[in-house]
Amino acid sequence: MIKMNLKIYTFAIGLLTVSYSAQVKDTLAEKMLVYQLPNGGWGKQLEDKSEVNYNLSIDKNLLKKIKSTGDEHATIDNNATSREINGLIKAYLDTKNPEYLKAAEKGISYLLLMQYDNGGFPQYYPNTGLYRKQVTYNDNAMINALTVLYNAAEGKNNFDVISSSLKEKSKIAVQKGIGCILKTQVLQNGNPSIWADQYNEITLQPDKARAFEPISLATGESVGIIRFLMQQPVTPEIEKSIKAALEWFKQNKIEGYSYNVTKQNGKAIRVLVKDKNSVIWARFYDIHTNKPLFGDRDGSVKYNYNEVSEERRNGYSWFGDFAEKLLAKEYPKWLEKNKITE
Repeated sequence: MIKMNLKIYTFAIGLLTVSYSAQVKDTLAEKMLVYQLPNGGWGKQLEDKSEVNYNLSIDKNLLKKIKSTGDEHATIDNNATSREINGLIKAYLDTKNPEYLKAAEKGISYLLLMQYDNGGFPQYYPNTGLYRKQVTYNDNAMINALTVLYNAAEGKNNFDVISSSLKEKSKIAVQKGIGCILKTQVLQNGNPSIWADQYNEITLQPDKARAFEPISLATGESVGIIRFLMQQPVTPEIEKSIKAALEWFKQNKIEGYSYNVTKQNGKAIRVLVKDKNSVIWARFYDIHTNKPLFGDRDGSVKYNYNEVSEERRNGYSWFGDFAEKLLAKEYPKWLEKNKITE
């Protein structure tokens, strides 16, 4: 009788635990569920062009705006979709709420759906307007997507909870993505350099996007690409790609200057000043000559920073220490870990 009562008690506790787990909710994750679009992706803006802001409470008016936002707003720009998938996986780990895992898997399926056969990712899908269909490294869009799929494929960073089917599909997608990365590394006189911000989705040739984002080599995004490649098993192609890109960064650093932001009359002013202890890189370089270049609102290209219009000069970040840590610490560690000679 005591054993029977003990079994009943254990069973009842189990039911309570299951019931409790199913009802545990994460406030941020709950909002992400609401914002998720029918195709599984997320937008960075709503239909009325207001930004997606998870700090806002969702009242009736905001809910109406969210529900009227269609699939054409789904994007991987500005961390959209990858941010939500990562957040939902974490929320599932904390709560075991199955709705979070289901939504994250739907988001991963969206990433798989948007990938081109050539391995690249557009900035938006299914929206193909303007530059949205280009293969986009800008703001780390494609690398963010590939990192999610890499975690899914390898079961890293708590992604071991996703279905085996998605894991297998993600493995294929990652390999296609790496193939695209290697194909799009810009050649200069037959030698690999770094990468452009965006590419024609068919020809995989560098392309321009916004008026102030001309065809050029993109340093910040290239650092993100290199870091992603460093996570992969080393092949002769990957080793060659990484070494060539790091050599380009060594050859094209700007020594003796720093790039600072100051305040004047409440406005941010970006200034390039002499600093003998500083090393920086321009954000964009001419794809043929490796000269730093700067785009303006009117579509013109300048080679002198001071000739850029005041609005663009102060409204965009044109220099940075992008590859400093990569060269000083990460690259040497990668060489040592993989027993590679420079």
